[in-house]
Amino acid sequence: MPLFLPSPAHGVWYLGPVPIRGYAMSILAGIVVAFILARHRWKKWGGDTNQFETMTLVSVIVGIIGARIYWIIIEWPRYFGPEGTWYRMFFVWEGGLGIWGGITFGFITGWLLCRHYKIPFLRLADSIAPAFLIAQGIGRLGNWWNQELYGLPTTLPWALKIDVEHRVAGYEQYATFHPTFLYEMLWDILGALVLLWLERRFRLGRGKVFALYIAIYAIGRCWIEFLRIDPVQIVGGLRINVWPTMAGGVVGIVLFLWLAKHRPGPNEIIVGDSETEPESVADSGAGPGSVVDSEAETAPVSVCQDAHRDPTDEADEDG
Repeated sequence: MPLFLPSPAHGVWYLGPVPIRGYAMSILAGIVVAFILARHRWKKWGGDTNQFETMTLVSVIVGIIGARIYWIIIEWPRYFGPEGTWYRMFFVWEGGLGIWGGITFGFITGWLLCRHYKIPFLRLADSIAPAFLIAQGIGRLGNWWNQELYGLPTTLPWALKIDVEHRVAGYEQYATFHPTFLYEMLWDILGALVLLWLERRFRLGRGKVFALYIAIYAIGRCWIEFLRIDPVQIVGGLRINVWPTMAGGVVGIVLFLWLAKHRPGPNEIIVGDSETEPESVADSGAGPGSVVDSEAETAPVSVCQDAHRDPTDEADEDG
């Protein structure tokens, strides 16, 4: 058996004149898996699934646009430099999505929609965070299909073999490299499992799961970024993506500590006609994050329709 991971012979298939690209399929697969998991979590918390589906669809579209805009900004010379080709910035199938742009645009869109629907944003963010981390991990398979964004040369048994035409200039003499797509994929999926465990074990909620998601992803992305050799802009002696990654990690940690002090406890759960406090859920024997069944056959109540919730608490959590 070869002591390396093979790269795909090609990443595009054709159904007649229609190209089916592995890069796009990886991203779509991640979105679908994340949507199913996040919707399940939101429904268990008593949220309106119709509103969730609308917010998710809009946020995903805006997030993909934001990811592309971020990529174009950090790769400006590729499109607008002396040897750049400006119209290639529209060739999304060639790769090039910056995750920090996707996170920023997507969650800002979600925040605006939460204000529109009068839903606490931090609760929505908590429901999405583990699912979004899994989506990022699955989406990394797109780099494998494109034979891009790999790391330094290595002869480790799990090294990734890269075809000559896809090797970074200056590294043509090497055949196998660190599979950074695999490192990040495993880190993201493991991070999502850790998030789910921490949420249940320590009854986290009210934005703390979301804050930990940012911190976990940033820590993993930072060390992986130092392995990569794809040419990017260097700012202050570091790859340009390292700066927003370190900033994101700091923001995630600080936000978690602030929320732990000022927003303790898990997310409340809608039960029947009222919103049950975490202590009563625990007394009932139900686990954190589960819905306690109501004896009365009542229609599901949206998170934003509870008349018993303190409106000042809603405003604080939303802000």
